[in-house]
Amino acid sequence: MKLISGILIVLGLSAASLQSMAQTEIINLWPEGKVPNFKTSSVEEKSVTDANGILRISGVTVPTITAYIAPKEKATGAAVMICPGGGYGILAASHEGSDFAKWFNERGISAFVLKYRLPNEKAMTHQHEVPLMDAMQGMKLIRQNAGKWNIDLNKIGVMGFSAGGHLAATISTHYNMGEKASEEAKPNFSILLYPVISLSPTLAHGGSRDNLLGPEKSEELIKYYSNELQVSAKTPPAFLVHAMDDGAVPVENSIEYYLALKKFKTPAEMHLYPIGGHGYGFRTQGKGSLVNWPAAMEGWLKAMGYMK
Repeated sequence: MKLISGILIVLGLSAASLQSMAQTEIINLWPEGKVPNFKTSSVEEKSVTDANGILRISGVTVPTITAYIAPKEKATGAAVMICPGGGYGILAASHEGSDFAKWFNERGISAFVLKYRLPNEKAMTHQHEVPLMDAMQGMKLIRQNAGKWNIDLNKIGVMGFSAGGHLAATISTHYNMGEKASEEAKPNFSILLYPVISLSPTLAHGGSRDNLLGPEKSEELIKYYSNELQVSAKTPPAFLVHAMDDGAVPVENSIEYYLALKKFKTPAEMHLYPIGGHGYGFRTQGKGSLVNWPAAMEGWLKAMGYMK
């Protein structure tokens, strides 16, 4: 009997493991051969884990979303598309991507980590258009498969870190602009962590701005992608987190976006911390009151009806 019980336990664990594995799925954003703005090039995708345990992906030319679907018994119907940061030069795909997807899953929220193309004039035309194209396509795919993934169409948001925060704010303000405008790509909410919001000389993270705009950099594009200037009455609610001592992306980026939302009476919650620096994600040890920011986000998600 002990042997049989042992076998049953192992089988049970195996089934649980398989079920867990089945919750993760990698999906190409675009059909093969139909990636917009694509140019044939020698650019290759590379993944490296640095000394701090941060997974850095460079040279992304084939964009995907990785789906982390919340277990049915926990699911709230909410979902979030996560845009890792990296200055539009790399993607910090673990501590600003998959780590958060798992956190959301534990709380009944499905998550989708966006591996968006990194602007590169060698691999694409009009490189500044490409990250937003990928983000909009990712949001559309989540909406189109909402029934399959047990997701409420009114509870799909976007989250972004640093340059990924710029992308999250860009889709929040630009989903209804230009030739490719689409209500289907509109997030219902945004969560912005130490985000690049503005590309203006006084606020911008220069590397993110130059990597995004490339050789087409102009005053017109700088204004167009300065998201504090593009907020409207249709921009979704936001939750913002920033540290006052952020030496890479000035805290004024979050403040200006918050004030722009306030102007239109759009609900927004902002948490500013005296110390924390930049790029911390969940790594808040030794950074004072910053340790409280995930609890603040959890409270906001509950208040908004995205978490039980």
